[in-house]
Amino acid sequence: MNGRRGVLVPRATRSNPGEALRRLLSAGETLAVPGVFNPAVGLLAKKAGFKAIYFSGAAFSNSLGLPDLGLTTLTEVVGAVRMITSKVRLPLIVDVDTGFGEALNVARTVLEMEGAGAAAIQIEDQVSPKRCGHLSGKQVVEPGRMIEKIVAAKRALATGLVIIARTDAFAIEGIDGAIERAKTYLKAGADAIFPEALKTRKEFAEFARKVKAPLVANMTEFGVTPYMTVDEFSKMGYRLVLFPVTTFRAAMKASHDALAELARVGSQKALLGNLMNRDEFNDLIDYESYERADSSTAALARRLDGG
Repeated sequence: MNGRRGVLVPRATRSNPGEALRRLLSAGETLAVPGVFNPAVGLLAKKAGFKAIYFSGAAFSNSLGLPDLGLTTLTEVVGAVRMITSKVRLPLIVDVDTGFGEALNVARTVLEMEGAGAAAIQIEDQVSPKRCGHLSGKQVVEPGRMIEKIVAAKRALATGLVIIARTDAFAIEGIDGAIERAKTYLKAGADAIFPEALKTRKEFAEFARKVKAPLVANMTEFGVTPYMTVDEFSKMGYRLVLFPVTTFRAAMKASHDALAELARVGSQKALLGNLMNRDEFNDLIDYESYERADSSTAALARRLDGG
C-alpha cells in the first residue's frame, strides 16, 4: 500500500482533536469557524483554509426537516459527527444543545463525542425543549443544574475534549445575569464561554471585559446580533467566531433556485456555471486515492493468491 493507505481510517483513531483545538485557542488568534452539516461541506471548509469547524444543532435538525427545538437524538448526532470527523482532519466543535438530558446524560454525551472524534462540545443552559437562541420565548435552568452538567462533563473526560458552556441568560436576566452565570460556569470547570444572542457591540465588549476566559461569539444570520467581522470580535477579546448555519442556508437557497429553474424550463443547462463539476468534486474528495487503494489491494491479493 502507498502512503495514502489511511484514507479510510477514521480521524478519531489518529489524533487527539481536543488537544488540537486547545493549541489553537492558546495561540491567541481569533478563528472564524464555519458550520458544516456533512462531510463534503467540511472538506470545502478545509480547502478554504479554515482551522476549525462547527457542527450546528440548528443546521443538522433543519437538514432533517425538523425545527431547532432539540428534537434530534444523541445517537443521530453522534453518527453525523463521526461521518464528518472520519473525513475532515480539522477540530470539530459539536453543538449538543442541553446535553440530551441531565448530568448523567451529559456524562454519556461526553464519552460518545470523544469516541466520535469531536474536539469540543457546546452545552447550553436552556430548559428542554430548547429554542433557537435568537428567538423569543427562551427559558433557562437554575444555575445549579447547569453546574451539575459541567461537573459531570469534566468528570467523564478521557481526552482533551473542550467543554464550552453557552449561556442564554441575557434574554431573561440581562447582561449582568449572563456575566454572573459565565463566572460560575468557569468555576465549575468550563473551558470556554459562549454568551448567546447579545444585541450590541457594547454588550459584547462589556462581557469580554468582565469574563476572563476563551470566549465564543455567534455571528449567525437573521438574528438579534448585529453583523460584525471576525476582526471586530477579535479586538474585543473573542477567540472563536461561529458562522453556524451560513453554509446550510446557502445550500438551501441554491437548491431552491436550481429546482425552480428545472421546473420552469425542464433543463439544467442554464445552471451549469453555478454547479460544481464532476472533476472538481472528485478532487475535493481525493477520488484518485480510492482508486489507488483499490488497485494496490487487488495487486497484493493476486500476489498472495500466487498469481
